[in-house]
Amino acid sequence: MGATSTEEILDKPQPPKLSISLIEPPKKHKKHRSKPFRTFQNIWRSIPIISPICKFPNDVLPDTTNGSTHTGIRVTGTLFGYRKGRVSLALQENPGFLPSLVVELDMQFNALKKEMSIGTVRIAFECEKRVEKDKRKLLEEPIWSVFCNGNKIGYGVKREANDEDLNVMELLKNMSMGAGVLPGISCIEGVDGEMAYMRGHFQHFVGSKDSETLYMLCPYGNTNATRNGPELSIFFVRI
Repeated sequence: MGATSTEEILDKPQPPKLSISLIEPPKKHKKHRSKPFRTFQNIWRSIPIISPICKFPNDVLPDTTNGSTHTGIRVTGTLFGYRKGRVSLALQENPGFLPSLVVELDMQFNALKKEMSIGTVRIAFECEKRVEKDKRKLLEEPIWSVFCNGNKIGYGVKREANDEDLNVMELLKNMSMGAGVLPGISCIEGVDGEMAYMRGHFQHFVGSKDSETLYMLCPYGNTNATRNGPELSIFFVRI
């Protein structure tokens, strides 16, 4: 049997796109912060940032022994991609909202799955600091160097959510956490291609304007996560 040509793939009927019901997250109003809070914040921001290619000691991780952390904002994070395609990371304030961030990594989902099978995974997004007049919010940076467990895997590129991203978010809208496969819609992978995903709650900490961290919250009292920190941690830093 001969190989399927690109023309034959393109001629296959594509599955219908879902009607997207995700909504824009509500705009947040800045709250007045007291002087003691601002003083504490300035002290916190003066703490040096640890390089992402170093091995993070357990004492810098939040205390998860009682199943919760003391600060930070809970968000929904989804890693997804075709098995032999690139991994994308999408962040949402909750599963019913449109993604606030989508980053495509120079890493195949199969490689990420292999790292996850070994144990704790720490992904670090690193970029250079900007001059003061060219400042932008950390998660608005367009391109990153990406490290996985200390090894550079390439780059990460921020992009607008496309139809396929929104289709995945819509299919997972009623799921707060879990992992599995979804039917693909890419003409490159073909109608029968499967989209693998892993979704969970993350605690989002803002250390400074140049440092933000996402720690996956592990349900069911996972003992490995309790001893050694969350199974998946994501770091964004400017150095």
